[in-house]
Amino acid sequence: MSKVAVLKTSPSTVIEDYKRLIHLAEYEKFLSREDRTILKLNLSWTLYYPACSTPPWQLEGVLKTLNHDNYKKVVAVENQTVVTHPWKGAYLNKWLPILNENNVEFKPLTDVEWIPFQPKSEILVMNEIFGEIFIPKPFKGSNVIHFPTMKTHGHSTTTGAMKNAFGGLIPKYRHHAHKKMHETLVDLLSIQKEIHKGIFAVMDGCVCGDGAGPRTMDPFIGNITLASADQVAIDAIAAKIMGFKPLKIDYIKIAHDMGLGMGDVDQIEVVGMDRSDFEKLNFGFQTKKSPVITWDQILRKKTMNIGWLHGLLFNSPLFKTYIFASEFYHDRFWYPLIGKKKINAFNKTGWGRFFDKYQYGKFPEYDEVKDWNPY
Repeated sequence: MSKVAVLKTSPSTVIEDYKRLIHLAEYEKFLSREDRTILKLNLSWTLYYPACSTPPWQLEGVLKTLNHDNYKKVVAVENQTVVTHPWKGAYLNKWLPILNENNVEFKPLTDVEWIPFQPKSEILVMNEIFGEIFIPKPFKGSNVIHFPTMKTHGHSTTTGAMKNAFGGLIPKYRHHAHKKMHETLVDLLSIQKEIHKGIFAVMDGCVCGDGAGPRTMDPFIGNITLASADQVAIDAIAAKIMGFKPLKIDYIKIAHDMGLGMGDVDQIEVVGMDRSDFEKLNFGFQTKKSPVITWDQILRKKTMNIGWLHGLLFNSPLFKTYIFASEFYHDRFWYPLIGKKKINAFNKTGWGRFFDKYQYGKFPEYDEVKDWNPY
């Protein structure tokens, strides 16, 4: 039976709670010390916004446990997108001092070699969308720990462990998968099972995101953490806690039906919390869509069967118009006018004050990616 650890937590106990959490989920059974362990962080926005990206306490709690348990071959990674920058995001989300204190390198995936990969398992849509599948060379034969946050997502209803691979196993042009997001997430889990020695996920629900995720959300104090080696199961449990029916979410249902994990909450063992207390959890979230996601979906759907027009809109320099529109809406309109008010309110909470105690560290020096091609 698949097992998911679920723990209530608080700012005063969260670091020790993460240690207890991943031991309850028996992570050492799935991640060998002899193999490299990749920490796949989650950067949904270069700017800091509560629940949007991996919070510093999540990273600190897991890293301290790995160090205590003598995991030495550890590297942290995140990718670049048309709307995120790994180094700036690592700085603004306060990851870098924690990584430095634990002697863990931060390696943007734009700086590693990507190699072609031909999966042996059934692939639903990725060959159709991308033509050829590429993976980061260091991922092959390594363990991976995913660091998602508990939040809604306009493209996939919820986002968690399975969605976190989206930023690690597809190069810069992964926005093309938006038209068949759910099937893509299932393909990515199939690929992970072939390339990784071990897979584990640690999800932070201390501060969750409700509404128009993955960025323009309402922060929600959840005071909860989750961990599991079953990526489908942890996403199903998280979806249930958020208030959704997991098997009504396509990526969970498809992965469950294909035997890639357990999506039926009744068939998942919950440890760290009484089953009766778990069943009572319901955050009542509702997925909404930002104007950017709404128009992205409309345009992709309307032009999907018109090859020349779809190519012009999404595979040519004209796509820079949408990149500009997304940046303008999120960074220049929503963030200063709406987001900062929500951040100011969050800063008055215990988790907000806890985030403030972490240091930014020195702004990083880095080489810009010269061959950026988002098409």
